[in-house]
Amino acid sequence: MNGESRLVLTEEMHKTLQMHLFPGDEKEAAAILVCNRYEGTRLKLLAKELILVPYEECKTRTRDFISWPGSYLEKAIDSAEETQMSVILVHSHPGGLLEFSDMDDTSDVQTMLSLSQGVDAVHGSAIMIPEGYMRARLYQDGEQCKNVDLVTIAGDDIHYWWNDITESRQKPIAFTSGMTDTFKRLTAAIIGVSGTGSIVAEQVARLGFGEILLVDHDCIEKKNLNRILNSTLEDALNTRLKVDMFADSIRNIWGKDIAYPIPSTIFSREAILAVANADVIFCCVDTFMARMIADRIASSFLIPLLDVGVKIPTHVDPEDGRKITDVVGRIDYVKPGGSTLADRHVYTPELIYQEGLSAEEYDDQVERGYITGVQEEAPAVITLNMRAASTCVSEFIARCFPFREYPNKRYARILFSLAGVEEEYTDESAITRAFNSRLATGYKRPLLGIPQLEDK
Repeated sequence: MNGESRLVLTEEMHKTLQMHLFPGDEKEAAAILVCNRYEGTRLKLLAKELILVPYEECKTRTRDFISWPGSYLEKAIDSAEETQMSVILVHSHPGGLLEFSDMDDTSDVQTMLSLSQGVDAVHGSAIMIPEGYMRARLYQDGEQCKNVDLVTIAGDDIHYWWNDITESRQKPIAFTSGMTDTFKRLTAAIIGVSGTGSIVAEQVARLGFGEILLVDHDCIEKKNLNRILNSTLEDALNTRLKVDMFADSIRNIWGKDIAYPIPSTIFSREAILAVANADVIFCCVDTFMARMIADRIASSFLIPLLDVGVKIPTHVDPEDGRKITDVVGRIDYVKPGGSTLADRHVYTPELIYQEGLSAEEYDDQVERGYITGVQEEAPAVITLNMRAASTCVSEFIARCFPFREYPNKRYARILFSLAGVEEEYTDESAITRAFNSRLATGYKRPLLGIPQLEDK
């Protein structure tokens, strides 16, 4: 168990767990998390199943002690056994102690060995206090104990509970040094480092994220110098990879290597498994297939996703010729367990099919590009991209450090119109959510449910 570790729960699962663990009687209660694992640059435990231990079946329940039947442990082992999942035993501390007690230590010694004998995997225990804060620890072979570095609840509001926090405390205020201190401990993945992506990357870097993963296979050309931040004529003449250029740019800001270039498409195993290590994904691509991949990564590995897109639709006026209809931007926030980009019809099987046609066939069916109906090789859209990218990053800040007058769930989607000078918002509850079979599946073969991504 080397390196950092994460335990990640959906907002819905955390709420169910909290309600069960604190029924109002000031007595301890218990539950079990069955988790998939992803062992990348850090260990991620992805809560897949929640087993609640009924109060009436517990042998003893007091303010500081609980004893419950072994049948529920057997049930968890049965769920975990087939795919060697990890089991996390959770109980409440009604008194608010955000530390494991001596009694917890004794209990773990008795149960962790049994768990490891039942399922050969890393297992652990966790505690929760009334405010919802959680801490967790893991056992290797039932004996070697190590604290989980971070428990994350990625919902409408995103919660980060670090192992070195031993008491409930108020969240830092947005835009303060407290916010920066949090971001220093997080990893952001940016898929697509071009028009909007380079701006997102610049902002993420200056906000102080500890690690930045840059995914893009493309090289810098003269035609996109007007919209890729930090790119130069020399970069274009040398056809530098966008990710290499931007990694150097970030190094020049901070004097150290915190950016990791991944010169590959997001359709590759390398890129997908790298992004799976992130704490947040910013999707800044211009294809439906790439958005589908980002969407599936977010679901499979329980990572909050922000997707940004811009468009300038046009029409033909009988008298004045072609004119701009609107100048629009779209930002979608996708929480694990909530509505996906697929649910929101950002991509559909039909759109992906059309995208896969030959260029000639595709052009016959769909108009592409920043400005629809206009062949413009180097569109001057940096102001539009700036607006959209800033809204995208600000949306993540608002989730981590809520500062808006209204609840975050009201802003699952933001649409802005520069022509109409207006913004529209879509509430998470207004989006029909389909069953998501990939939720918390992690690295389950085939990767993301796509056979073509498996090793040849």
